[in-house]
Amino acid sequence: EVQLQASGGGLVQAGGSLKLSCAASTSRFDDYAIGWFRQAPGKEREMVSCISSRDRVASYSDSVKGRFTISSDNVKKTVFLQMNSLKPEDTAVYFCSASYYGSSCYVVDYWGQGTQVTVDY
Repeated sequence: EVQLQASGGGLVQAGGSLKLSCAASTSRFDDYAIGWFRQAPGKEREMVSCISSRDRVASYSDSVKGRFTISSDNVKKTVFLQMNSLKPEDTAVYFCSASYYGSSCYVVDYWGQGTQVTVDY
């Protein structure tokens, strides 16, 4: 079983930055891809970014490409999401996820709790 602890959300003005963290408690961190999803009120949950802990291959949604950067610290078993040039439309609850290596990041085996990101005008 993998437990995920997300943190780092908050309130920021448009154009600002936030860094989210997702700490995983598992002895098999390298066996998972860690993703970040977000869900805004009234909208479906969407994947923002995902990274393989084993080979550090990262992917991004078109809406955040060039603004967000995902990274993994395999020693600390923590994945970070650096969010720059934030826009009001980035406002959402952000969730981290774990998907077994080799499967799609959209096939989520474990979810963390959400962290609220609010971008003000």
